[in-house]
Amino acid sequence: MFNVVLIEPEIPPNTGNIGRLCLATRSTLHLVKPLGFSLDDRELKRAGLDYWEEVPLQLWDSFDALRRAQPSDTRYYFLTTKSNRPYYQVKFQKNDFLVFGRETKGLAECLLAENHDICLTIPMHGTRSLNLATAVAIVLFEAVRQQR
Repeated sequence: MFNVVLIEPEIPPNTGNIGRLCLATRSTLHLVKPLGFSLDDRELKRAGLDYWEEVPLQLWDSFDALRRAQPSDTRYYFLTTKSNRPYYQVKFQKNDFLVFGRETKGLAECLLAENHDICLTIPMHGTRSLNLATAVAIVLFEAVRQQR
């Protein structure tokens, strides 16, 4: 239904949990290298439980490679704390790509600058960020809700 992109994920349990979210929503998980772990990692598979083998997964050498492989009219949204546009103001469409950065640094500044008009945030009070799996769940389930 949707596409979740993790650029250079670092923490295996987060990726495992996000894989389960993708499976539950019929979404595809795209992992952009380098990964901070092996896809055979025990913690990744534990978080993904026995579902991990069923997760629709695509592995990419770079975000540019992912983009080149998609139709030119593909819609991307970049999730960051460095935007003022709340995710819930967007009318998501099936097959949209929801792009998230690595846990410790988020998305690269150059990527945010190039895509400033399609950056979204999750409004928060009292904290600077959320766990990556939590952030993906919030935005992905809003996108799914809009399609119901």
